[in-house]
Amino acid sequence: MALSSPYVTICFFLLLVMLLCSSTAQTQRNISVGSSLIASKNKNLLWESSSGDFAFGFQQIGKGGFLLAIWFNKIPEKTIVWSANDGHLVQEGSKVELTKLGLVLNDHKGNEVWSPAVADVAYGAVLDTGNLVLANNNKTNLWESFNEPTDTLLVGETLSQNKKLVARYSETNYSSGRFHFILQSDGDLKLYTRSFPRDTPYFAYWDIKTENEGFQLIFNQSGYIYLEAKNGTILNMLSSIGNAAQDFYQRAILEYDGVFRQYVYPKKNGGNSSGWSMAWTQSSTSIPSNICQSMLGLLGSGACGYNSYCVIGIDQKPNCHCPTGYTFIDPNDKMKGCIQTFEAQSCDEDSGDVDNFKIISMENTDWSLSQEFEYFEGVTEDWCRKSCLDDCFCLIAIFRGIECYKKRSPFSNGRIDPTFAGKALIKVRVRNSTSMTGGANSNTKDQSTLVLIGSILLSSSAFINVLQLAAFLFVLFRFSQKSKVNKQNTFIPEINLQIFTYAKLEKATNGFKELLGKGAFASVFKGVLSFDDIQCLVAVKKLEHMVKENEQEFKAEVTAIGRTNHKNLVQLIGFCNEGQHRLLIYEYMRNGSLASFLFGPSNKPKWYQRMNIALGIARGLFYLHEECSTQILHCDIKPQNILLDDSYTARISDFGLAKMLKTDQTRTTTGIRGTKGYVAPEWFRNMPVTVKVDVYSYGILLLELICCRKNVEEYVEDDAQMILADWAYDCYAGGKLDFLVDNDDEASQDMKRVEKYVMVALWCIQEDPSLRPTMKKVILMLEGTIEVSVPPDPASFISSI
Repeated sequence: MALSSPYVTICFFLLLVMLLCSSTAQTQRNISVGSSLIASKNKNLLWESSSGDFAFGFQQIGKGGFLLAIWFNKIPEKTIVWSANDGHLVQEGSKVELTKLGLVLNDHKGNEVWSPAVADVAYGAVLDTGNLVLANNNKTNLWESFNEPTDTLLVGETLSQNKKLVARYSETNYSSGRFHFILQSDGDLKLYTRSFPRDTPYFAYWDIKTENEGFQLIFNQSGYIYLEAKNGTILNMLSSIGNAAQDFYQRAILEYDGVFRQYVYPKKNGGNSSGWSMAWTQSSTSIPSNICQSMLGLLGSGACGYNSYCVIGIDQKPNCHCPTGYTFIDPNDKMKGCIQTFEAQSCDEDSGDVDNFKIISMENTDWSLSQEFEYFEGVTEDWCRKSCLDDCFCLIAIFRGIECYKKRSPFSNGRIDPTFAGKALIKVRVRNSTSMTGGANSNTKDQSTLVLIGSILLSSSAFINVLQLAAFLFVLFRFSQKSKVNKQNTFIPEINLQIFTYAKLEKATNGFKELLGKGAFASVFKGVLSFDDIQCLVAVKKLEHMVKENEQEFKAEVTAIGRTNHKNLVQLIGFCNEGQHRLLIYEYMRNGSLASFLFGPSNKPKWYQRMNIALGIARGLFYLHEECSTQILHCDIKPQNILLDDSYTARISDFGLAKMLKTDQTRTTTGIRGTKGYVAPEWFRNMPVTVKVDVYSYGILLLELICCRKNVEEYVEDDAQMILADWAYDCYAGGKLDFLVDNDDEASQDMKRVEKYVMVALWCIQEDPSLRPTMKKVILMLEGTIEVSVPPDPASFISSI
């Protein structure tokens, strides 16, 4: 029987509704409670949106670990748009699970590290917008990633009042960086620099000026980003070009350089496209359009860090550079700024050091917020040049028209700007000039060198110290095995060392997984510990074979060394004395040992770096010998026991062979200690030893730094070159010092300093200990404060070892 027309219409309508409902249901793939993902190299372990455009899961970041994140899933770049856990990585085997209390991220040890605070979760879903949502049985969203953005906005996402984007730290480090993009509670939209360690805005370098008006920032389906008032009025368009969401993947990101940019990616060519293309706003390609200029007039280092200058590229990205005479603190992170590579000018008027400097001119260059200490008007450029050259405090002068601004370090907010009608006059040391000379003003010279060395101290790090042996036994003395240490963040008042539980150190080292080094009595592992909510890399030394010694003697030794605090010494942080476990915790040194730096397969270290390292080691030894309450002999100075921090500053490590001298004692008797080739002759003659054994070892090490080779080289064309100390003296006596720095252009242009440093080294390795200088005198000679007399033949004892 044929159906009447009304029935056909109703059936068709019901069928259409069912299809629409079915289609709607299929737009979302629900994630059920109890579902979980494991961090692994299996790229198929993820939760996708229904279209597959977005995915949520663990993405491996280099070799450092896994990031719990959301990313564009259909393009080869797998570009990340959101991350959990403040961008911190977790290890393989970590797990994220959807529970009734929300998402829970546990590390590979099962410890919870992140979870949004919600309850009564029925399911989760990754939407086709890139939004991750958690909902209850009423389909009400309890939590969503769009409400907690990281550094990126997606189409359909809004930024409401008091919400912000936080730039990542670097291209590959997703933890919080230096910049905020925030819609304030007063409706104003601003870009801020971020203060450390507090997570608060510092100063604004871009301001849209919509106080009492702005309500929300919208990224709509047409690809436009605009600020909207509460009544729906568009206050400001941040995008001048729109791109339909059905044709392009789109994102807007506050990048690690502090610039907010919008990118698009063609969907139809998504699998074959070479990368993101830029489509941006207000006739410029970024906000701000020129961050180099936007930082002007504000406190802080500027866009590129202290002592550097910023140049905007054709891609609207800031490029950071160092002026002549300066180099990057970290070539891998140029935004950290630059350091001076030459010795500062002496302020002793009789030194004649002014003749060792020259001025280099840089057009259209300014450091607007450097420390200006003098200003002159109605002067010429030549007058400004001479005024800076004659002034030991002046490092840069800015000349503009008839104005001269003299500045001292550090310089901030540097930039090259074609619209700036002026120039920078940069004072640098002539390459072949000697180091600071003169006699009266030694304090000024010491401070100048300290500024150079101290300015490159930035980080944390280090390891290796059998002093650890002493520290352990002191702990044993203080705390008997009857009272196992269970408290954390506890200190011993006498030495201010922190006590750690074994469980905490096991967790910090990921089960003692990454071995840094191994010796006869201990193994050193890399670890991460939190101090006041700041994660720091540490080196954990696990003592494996204990030697029974007099506990009172070692208690005194550890107490003294625990009190040491010097920029050229590795810092002992704490220890563990729990049951059978004996561990010591040190700073972690990212750049490893001087031996690896000096003798490794990479290019020869720079001459100025080697000289700075030589001075740093000398200062560290002087501190141990003369500035500690109890004099300390290191007894094993060698390249393997000199570590380099992030800025390649020398840090003396391994006090395992250290010997203490009381204040009324100048020498001690002990068995042979040290390493072949660096051991002073008196060790082999069963003579009492003094601080001069360290001076001898330093002399050998100084020759290695000068020549950039080991003290003993068995495979050389000329047998006369086999033993460095003998060869160095022969070259010095024969007037052929240039042989020692052959193929080293920088050293070859600084032969006066090469000669002086070789002479100092030859004095240090004199066979007669009484002829060797103290470390204080070594420093004064290296700096040029006192003259270096002609050294006699050291009659090197190395050849008979």
